Amino acid sequence: MSNPVVTNQPGAGSYGTNVQTGEWSTGLCSCFTDLFVCALGCICPVALSCYTANKYGENCCLGCVPGGTAALRTHMRLTYGIQGTITNDALMTFFCGICEVCRMAREIHIRNGEM
Repeated sequence: MSNPVVTNQPGAGSYGTNVQTGEWSTGLCSCFTDLFVCALGCICPVALSCYTANKYGENCCLGCVPGGTAALRTHMRLTYGIQGTITNDALMTFFCGICEVCRMAREIHIRNGEM
């Protein structure tokens, strides 16, 4: 028996099945496009982070773990074909944490057709 020959290498676009746009659907400060997400992010950002991880299909505790939000953003970015780097993911979640979690929650709502 012969071994199969691999002719194509997997790429970053192979992570998800959703439409790949190269950009986030909303801006970082577009919080008022989804009032539930905005309110939850302002009142209890940890709850929103856990909610976002759960809606994305990850363990809800990922939102409470240090670096978990950055990991979630990286995975989401790769799944949806959004351009960026791991360094950018870490910096965005560190310096703009609440706004970034709100944007990730909005992205999930938009991709799931809930908005």
